[in-house]
Amino acid sequence: MFFRRKGRLRNEFDEKVLLQLNQYKDKWHQEKSLLEKSLDPSEDVICQTKIAEAKYILLLKEAKYRKVNLRK
Repeated sequence: MFFRRKGRLRNEFDEKVLLQLNQYKDKWHQEKSLLEKSLDPSEDVICQTKIAEAKYILLLKEAKYRKVNLRK
């Protein structure tokens, strides 16, 4: 009885991790392209790019730890 809920919750959170992973990947690529297109990027743009990259890498490590299949 309790184990079925555990599996359902795991699947639910795995889906959330994948969704957030894709969102942060897109955000990181947008920030990265903005940084590359800038002639003289401000410190704010550089920091936002690094933050977006760190969030993406953190979620990628979480997905790897949870053994989530990235290709669904």
